[in-house]
Amino acid sequence: MRRVTKVLAGCVAALLATAGLSWFLVWSAAPGGTPQSTAAVAPSASPETAPTPEPTPQISTVRFSATGDNLIHDGIFLQARSRASDGGYDFLPAYEPMRDFYAQFDVNWLNQETLVNDAFEPSGYPLFSTPGDITDALYDIGFRVFSLSNNHSYDKGAEGIASSLEHWASMPEDVVSMGFYDLSTYDNYAFQTVNGITFGYLSYTQYTNGIPTPTASDYGVVYLDDRATIEKQIADVRPNCDVLVVSCHWGVEGSHTVDDFQKETAQWLADQGVDLIIGTHPHVTQTAQWLTGTGDNQTFVAYSLGNFLNAQSQPDMMVGAVLDVTFQKTTAADGQVTVEIQDPKLHAVVTQYEAGYQNIRVYPYADYTDELGAAHGNFSLSRAQIEEILRSSIDETFLTLD
Repeated sequence: MRRVTKVLAGCVAALLATAGLSWFLVWSAAPGGTPQSTAAVAPSASPETAPTPEPTPQISTVRFSATGDNLIHDGIFLQARSRASDGGYDFLPAYEPMRDFYAQFDVNWLNQETLVNDAFEPSGYPLFSTPGDITDALYDIGFRVFSLSNNHSYDKGAEGIASSLEHWASMPEDVVSMGFYDLSTYDNYAFQTVNGITFGYLSYTQYTNGIPTPTASDYGVVYLDDRATIEKQIADVRPNCDVLVVSCHWGVEGSHTVDDFQKETAQWLADQGVDLIIGTHPHVTQTAQWLTGTGDNQTFVAYSLGNFLNAQSQPDMMVGAVLDVTFQKTTAADGQVTVEIQDPKLHAVVTQYEAGYQNIRVYPYADYTDELGAAHGNFSLSRAQIEEILRSSIDETFLTLD
């Protein structure tokens, strides 16, 4: 409230002086404008100026998830077609058990193992093509970032690449995909800013199943042995992001062992200043670790996240991992920015189906029961078996079984 004070002058002051009074009256405007008389006191000393507070750094965080191979076999899209009433494909029930899990994260990243388009008839192994309706379900569940570079990228040749790119371009603006590069420049990079933290994404593969880059295509993958192109891309992207995420489709299918190529490539990427390396392709889980780059930077690598939704037939291919990591960006008063990778851990996920590969869906391990495992098609899959698979392949420093 603002208060206004006036001193009476003139005759009032004279009368007070005559009376020998050493005080005078002041008028204080009370609420509503009613004047009140008060006795004045000697002015107090001016308060000391409060010290200027130290500027506090600005801190922002992003909780980030990365999920392994979304491998869409025939049984998955045929079941999706049988559920739809409009002639399309309803994939949502296959992913619905994961909804609450992914709601915890600010960013959800996925390796989309198969081409997604509506130009080709859907097909499964060995040359995959997945109906575009699948991305409606994936978007609904919470995925926004998709890696497209893998051994099935060339399954449908130049037309498959073009139709896939057309599909991803039709997705909502908050969707980011990467892995097919303009072969003339290699500079169609993917960026995403969330909570004030900018991510740069790159995606590479070790193989394309012996299929060469189609000569009729303007776009293609970058192979992991093309160090010159990768080094140039990292040099382009690194200055324009806070966090650089590189996905590597590598390793040996069905092997829980990290091979020499994976180890050497991961260290080379760490030396280039990459923050996070996401490994996919083996369809089974492999370990994770911290690496130190030549600039003393810390890089986290998860060598293989294993499978997400799939219809394979081995018990350990039913068990995948989701990487959970928090990025914290601190901006000091002088503008200096530091980014930390905090608390990386791997959560288990399990693909479930019944006899004859019916009702294929995927669960977080926390919701998976021995009753479900006993009903699994082809084999039983108890929680004890799942934990043995995970403990034997992942460093327990990073494994969480909640």
